[in-house]
Amino acid sequence: MINTVKPTQDQINSALWNACDTFRGAFDSSEYKNYILVFMFIKYLSDVWKDHYNELKERYGDDEELIQRKLNRERFVLPPNSSFDYIFDHRNDTDIGEKIDTIFAKIEEKNIEKLDGVFRNISFNSDKLGQTKDRNRRLKNLINDFAKPELDFRPSLWEGKQDILGEAYMFLLEKFASGAGKKGGEFFTPKEVSSLLAKLVAPKKGDRIFDPTCGSGSLLIKVAEETKDKEGNSTDNFAIYGQESNGDTWALSKMNCFLHKMDSAQIEWCDTINNPKLIEGDALMKFDIVVANPPFSLDKWGHENAEADRYKRFLRGVPPKSKGDYAFILHMIETTTPTGKVGVIVPHGVLFRGSAEQKIRQKLIEENLLETVIGLPTNLFYGTGIPAAILIFNKAKTTEDILFIDASKDFEDGKKQNVLRLQDLDKIVNTHQNRKTIEKYSSLVKPEEVAENDYNLNIPRYVDTFEEEEPVDIAATKIEIEKLEKELVEVRAEMNIHLKELGL
Repeated sequence: MINTVKPTQDQINSALWNACDTFRGAFDSSEYKNYILVFMFIKYLSDVWKDHYNELKERYGDDEELIQRKLNRERFVLPPNSSFDYIFDHRNDTDIGEKIDTIFAKIEEKNIEKLDGVFRNISFNSDKLGQTKDRNRRLKNLINDFAKPELDFRPSLWEGKQDILGEAYMFLLEKFASGAGKKGGEFFTPKEVSSLLAKLVAPKKGDRIFDPTCGSGSLLIKVAEETKDKEGNSTDNFAIYGQESNGDTWALSKMNCFLHKMDSAQIEWCDTINNPKLIEGDALMKFDIVVANPPFSLDKWGHENAEADRYKRFLRGVPPKSKGDYAFILHMIETTTPTGKVGVIVPHGVLFRGSAEQKIRQKLIEENLLETVIGLPTNLFYGTGIPAAILIFNKAKTTEDILFIDASKDFEDGKKQNVLRLQDLDKIVNTHQNRKTIEKYSSLVKPEEVAENDYNLNIPRYVDTFEEEEPVDIAATKIEIEKLEKELVEVRAEMNIHLKELGL
């Protein structure tokens, strides 16, 4: 029987999260997340393919040759015996893990341009899932979970809500990041922070958007979705690019872009600093918008190769050997067009550390590239409670002033993570756009003042958030103390009476 009930976003999210029960306790979510997300992907491909086949069948009847010809022109092709329905029919087979691996290999081969390598790092026939009997039991449970009506991803069911799968994928990524501790934070930027950065860089129609440490693609996609035309209307006229060094996370980003209908995204699996792959001729590819949440203070980032860097990214100075923050910042600036913008999330040490980093800051300020420095609340990111900052660089900057914003006190206190509310985002974005000094919140600073402070960008140097304590009324306080002392004498006397009655 065909399901005709349209599932809600909450129902889909809940069913997906419940499907994780198959693996909970067997191994860590940082490992099993790939099995869940990949299985969600095959279910999506199968349901879309089935929906399109049924539409064509209704239109062309028994002309199977014409139907197949049209199906082969779709944005992806599902080979024969490669659907979720085929997997479901064989869920009791003793070699089901091997069959699933074969199916993914066929799908990848048939869609080599878009999905090349996406499934290479995962095997459903692996001992990670247990010995044969346990593995088959887990896979059968997983297959049955994804066969539930709540996980019916046919477009005809959720027409008009085309982002429902993308939202579900983001939901899972965030849940996995939340539960995976420090490892989780490496591949996911909280959606509120992604949204803030997207609004700050304000991408426009036709822009090329790049994230050199794109993780699972959440930040890159959020920035792309913020693209506006001259009238301020949303547009899908953009091109997105990314680089990611972790193979598993790179695969997640490819699937994430595919689910968000951003099939043309060019996401490269590479080391951004030591082996960037987004190249045009002999130079780094240039972009209108460059954003990133790079790994904080990465050691062993490639210091030994920096002096001889063929792309000349370190002419302003070579970052310290044990802290790669400015290596990523300099790469981002070097990959930006002459009118482009950079938005990067950094630890606060980037603002004030001395030696090589101080000299790099000096160069960036003397070139008038730094536009805004924003201090964020603590505990926004998964796996770390330390506060972070956002730096906005603008190669087409028209004024010399640098705007400092202290947004560290505006947030909603959460159980695990603090959260930026909509009003907090709006306040930051409006202050950035209007470039105004607001008492105890923001300050517009001349570069000469920054130079006088030895190019230290520590926000409290420029935004005074000190709150004076109310003056103490000494006379009233004295009267209150005398009153409390009198009450204490009375209580002690009464207590002595009770103790005497008890013979104590």
